[in-house]
Amino acid sequence: MNILVCDDDKEILDAISIYLENEGYQIYKALNGIEALEVVEEKEIHLIIMDIMMPKMDGLRATMKIREDKNIPVIMLSAKSEDTDKIIGLNMGADDYMTKPFNPLELIARVKSQLRRYTALGSMETRSNVFKTGGLVVDDESKTVTVDGEQVKLTPVQYKVLRLLTANAGRVFSIDEIYEKVWHETAYSPENTVAVHIRKIREKIEINPKEPKYLKVVWGIGYKVEKI
Repeated sequence: MNILVCDDDKEILDAISIYLENEGYQIYKALNGIEALEVVEEKEIHLIIMDIMMPKMDGLRATMKIREDKNIPVIMLSAKSEDTDKIIGLNMGADDYMTKPFNPLELIARVKSQLRRYTALGSMETRSNVFKTGGLVVDDESKTVTVDGEQVKLTPVQYKVLRLLTANAGRVFSIDEIYEKVWHETAYSPENTVAVHIRKIREKIEINPKEPKYLKVVWGIGYKVEKI
């Protein structure tokens, strides 16, 4: 099991790493949210221990970014003990919350509990790499899309657009957001570009593209994949 530990206090970072390594886990380290995002993109991470207060990018913002397309369990750490901080952390996508200073044995117990929950809901690959809504399945491991069991062939860009929306089923993305996340460029009048790709995707995944079941427009806002 691979665990990412993210804390700007190097002594705490090293101490947590030692405790977990003694339990047999492979540990990756990050000193801020930006480094954490880089590790998550490059490595297969099964659980994250994330400090809240850090320079460059704090733990809350990093967790929100990770939650955009991954279901990795996150245990948040904070020096604050107020209930509001705990509530904010859990609302941002954290699965558990611990206040510093903490008992290392309790942290290990919570890590094991989260990993058990994570794996009990299905294979880690399925949970983190396969996105489903109704009969629409986007398998990010094999980069395939199926609708009611039938494979659909998409271009690489069409796949990225559909993956973004399906991984966040129910959430509305503006045209600018879709363009920036898929094309990785600042959006300058991207309406036609995005609209063309949406139309092409609908033609491939919908029975009736004019009355879509999955890929829907939210007038004046953007697009979403329906959560079914």
